[in-house]
Amino acid sequence: MSAAPVDAHLIETRLRTEGLLKGRFLDVRRDTVALPGGGEATREYVVHPGAVMVVPILDDGRLVVERQYRSPLQQVVLEFPAGKKDPGESGRVCAERELAEETGYRAAEWGHAGVLHNAPAYSTEHIEIWFARGLTAGAAKPDVGEHLEVLAMTEDEIDRRAGAGELTDAKTLIGLLWLQKWRAGRWPVRWSS
Repeated sequence: MSAAPVDAHLIETRLRTEGLLKGRFLDVRRDTVALPGGGEATREYVVHPGAVMVVPILDDGRLVVERQYRSPLQQVVLEFPAGKKDPGESGRVCAERELAEETGYRAAEWGHAGVLHNAPAYSTEHIEIWFARGLTAGAAKPDVGEHLEVLAMTEDEIDRRAGAGELTDAKTLIGLLWLQKWRAGRWPVRWSS
């Protein structure tokens, strides 16, 4: 996205990039930047391939969620199905793949809501927000080493957990917010079969 002339006083210019760590999943870099008011600074960040998050809606209105252990937090986290994009993979294809792998569900209709940047201060990660309905159950095939508990919960149950501080996953909180705004007719979801 190019900067509008009105933003010129905020824009930093990348001068140099140094690779700090290149793992199987993460690529950590340090940039030296020219500041808009003069001078230089460094910015460290993670390059991420992008991801999707799916809000699966059952015919009775309940939502499919999962619980899984997240090692960096050392705890089990409640979240909507999600996963990273494979190289060259579209968001829709990734959403279909992740929903089927993690939950076993397949959807007749897909809705694209938008994109979120969950940590723009230190990551290039963008997460596409997808909705799925017309769900058909099937067998889940999680990745090796991925252990999930799949549940169906009402929007109110999920909302109560968020309000009580039990739901802390940022993408799931945004997914819940988008669902509530969409159901209220305030935010769009672009549906297709």
